[in-house]
Formats: sequence, structure tokens, C-alpha cells
Amino acid sequence: MSDTTRVFTYALLTALATGLGAIPFAFVRGISPAVVAWTNAVASGLMLGASFGLVAEGTGHGAWETVAGATVGVGFILFTQRLLARSGVRLGQGRGPGAQRMLLMIIVMTVHSFSEGVAVGVSFGGGMALAAAITIAIAVHNIPEGLAISAVLRPRGASLAACVGWSVFSSLPQPIMAVPAFLFVEAVRPALPYGIGFAAGAMVFMVLVELLPEAFDRARRAPVALIVCLTLVAMVVFQQYL
Repeated sequence: MSDTTRVFTYALLTALATGLGAIPFAFVRGISPAVVAWTNAVASGLMLGASFGLVAEGTGHGAWETVAGATVGVGFILFTQRLLARSGVRLGQGRGPGAQRMLLMIIVMTVHSFSEGVAVGVSFGGGMALAAAITIAIAVHNIPEGLAISAVLRPRGASLAACVGWSVFSSLPQPIMAVPAFLFVEAVRPALPYGIGFAAGAMVFMVLVELLPEAFDRARRAPVALIVCLTLVAMVVFQQYL
């Protein structure tokens, strides 16, 4: 197996791992408004926790570059929101604001995956031991990301297969970006903090303007806030000890 094939294969495995996050929704039958709120809260906590981890990683490569990337990420979400609102988008059984939230989630998580693909490719420059460790870490990290995506899609009528498919789709930039990052490692390193900051800013802004407002509208605020806090802390701890 050539080096580029090995890089692509490892990164593809991290993408496929994202689909595992949809498994819990195979056992969720009825979707009440309260369940929609709680799944939004779970997705919010996971995304906020992942964003904190991204900011911590990004500032290690460049603090101002990470802030600049986050600012662009917020602008990207604002622009995408307006674009989707005008387009009358429909996704699966969802339409209107529900479909916009589903598509926005997929877009944000897909963009986020570009930086993870670069991380996999760059890691191969440090040898197979480092590459294997980074690949396993990102693959395991992708499972709760798939859960976050499914938590938004499933209550809005998406099938389990669609949840798995869109979860894996959101991580396809990882194998796509891993190979060029491996081949041109020194060229892509300076762009890492911008990409990481972009993903963090986009996720935080989406949580604050899309997911949490809907969750608070559909269920009592105290349980929603508690779920967000617990999943956020769990995600931070998970990343800390991964």
C-alpha cells in the first residue's frame, strides 16, 4: 500500500466513524416537542464542547489567526442563513425553518471536517505511531459529531439511513483533504488556525441563534440548560482525556 493510499484509507475510516453517532436514534420512536428540545440541547452541548477544544487547539497555532477565522465563521453562518431563507429550501420531510436548520447543521459540520482532514494528513509527517494516534482520536471524536447531526435531523423527520448518510457525508472532507495535506504539509500548516477558528465560530453561533432558541421554545428551560451543561462538560472531558 502506497503512502497516499494509506493516508486516504485512514482518513476515510474517520469519516465512516461519524455514522456511528446515529445509532442511538434507532431506538427512539416517538418524537415529541420535548424530545426535539432535548436533542437540540444535546447537539448544542456537544458542539459547544467541540468548539472549546478547537479554540484551545487553534490558539496553539496562532491566537489572532484563530480569532480571525472565528469571525469569518460567524459571517459565513449569517450569510448562509439569509441565503437559505430566500431559497425556500426543503430537505427530506422538512421544509421552512426546520429544513434550514438541518441543512445549516450539515454545512457547518462539513466545513468543520476540512480542518480535521488536514490534521490527519499532517500527522503522517510525524510517523505511523503519531498518525495512528491522531486518526483514532479523530475517529472517536467524530462519533459525538454524528450524534449531534442526528439529534437535529431525526426529530425533523429524517430516516435513520439519512442520519447515517448525512453524518458520513459531513466528514468526507477528511479523506479529501488528508492526502494533499500529507503531500504539502509545510504549505498547509499556516492555514490551520484560520480553519480551526472558522469551524469554532460557525458552530458556536449556530448553537446560539438556531438550536438553543428552538429548544427553549419547546421545553422547560431548566432541563434544557442542564442537558446542555452536562453534554458540554462531557465533551470537554472526553477531548481532554482522549
